[in-house]
Amino acid sequence: MAVAATQPQPLDKLRIFSGKGVQMRTFHITWITFFFCFFGWFGIAPLMPLVREQLGLDKAQVGNIMIASVSATILARLVVGRLCDSLGPRLTYTILLVLGALPVMSIGLSNSYESFLLFRFVIGIVGASFVITQFHTSMMFAPNVVGTANAVAGGWGNLGGGVTNLVMPLVAAAFVGLGFVDKSNSWRLAMVVPGVILLIMAVVYYFYTQDTPKGNFRDMQRQVKDKPKGTFLLALKDYRTWVLALAYGACFGIEITIDNVAALFFVDHYKTTLVMAGALAGVFGFMNIFARGLGGVVSDKVGRVFGMKGKWHLLSALLVLEGLGIALFAQAGSLAMAIAAMLLFALFLKMANGCTYSIVPFVNKKAIGSVSGVVGAGGNLGAMLVGFLFKSATLSYASAFLYIGFGVATIGLIVFLSRLHTSEATETSMELQPA
Repeated sequence: MAVAATQPQPLDKLRIFSGKGVQMRTFHITWITFFFCFFGWFGIAPLMPLVREQLGLDKAQVGNIMIASVSATILARLVVGRLCDSLGPRLTYTILLVLGALPVMSIGLSNSYESFLLFRFVIGIVGASFVITQFHTSMMFAPNVVGTANAVAGGWGNLGGGVTNLVMPLVAAAFVGLGFVDKSNSWRLAMVVPGVILLIMAVVYYFYTQDTPKGNFRDMQRQVKDKPKGTFLLALKDYRTWVLALAYGACFGIEITIDNVAALFFVDHYKTTLVMAGALAGVFGFMNIFARGLGGVVSDKVGRVFGMKGKWHLLSALLVLEGLGIALFAQAGSLAMAIAAMLLFALFLKMANGCTYSIVPFVNKKAIGSVSGVVGAGGNLGAMLVGFLFKSATLSYASAFLYIGFGVATIGLIVFLSRLHTSEATETSMELQPA
């Protein structure tokens, strides 16, 4: 009994600048791993103008590639969420990183639209890394700060989406400058880099993290006769899971759509260079350095004052503001106005991301992984659906953004109405304050 009393417990405070203890060490390793996963998942996105030219892709084919990039992630997130509940996040992340690295490094072998589409589809499994990141931080922090921890880890990891847009064109240009390859084929060699990084992070994750402050699932389950069963069904039966999945499709789903299409949009619509387009898309991603974390912090503070209903209403407001911002972005008359509008809606979008996953751990504490997986899959389903707008031969990218803006605002209102008459007694299966 004395030994058990000294076992590490979930932290009730996020010490961002500390790496001491299994909780903070795991926190930093998981967000850094998620950060590099974006290099694998979306590393090809800012290089698509090169791919489009070399493979002779038309707009519909580019749209199909965008849809493929997020489609496999839907199923992968559902599976990974369930595996987190059973195998634990450490083993699940290690397996995902190894499997994901293979298509990332191999996409450069593509010589046709069909082969490129297939590789882009399979690479989508790397996007399931987000679910593990959120699950793992939920295991390491107490209820009063778990929203903030999830938001900061997710936000700093999502920052990889912006850095990828900025760095990958430079990586491709570096290989050209060193004489290893010509410009048209530079994307092929550039994608080997994120694949190697994923393999390195798999080794780091396996040896330097553990599933919970008390130990790994495998060791803990040996001491427990009743292992958790039916967690996926528990998640599916709770309608709050579905409302959050819808909300996440309207925020994170739009974020990864922007990650996919931003470089092409700036090149085609504003005639920027490839490097400049990547930098502008990177600005959108760089908002994650604070905005998603801000959403988690504000949500936790609102929750302490107004309860869970306050968290839901905050999420609704953020989605409505995000939608209006996207509509302004679509109607921008100049590059400067477009950048300003992008920064505006990016703030609300990324705060909504953080707010959504500040609610997820409170839906059902026995099925955190499964709830996280379903909600995360909702984000990718949203991205897949709006992807059809960008493949239309008759619809411009600007018009697609306008429709998306109105759709996101509508979902914000739906979230508000769905939670308006819910009693506080049925809002949560966990306490907002630490035990």
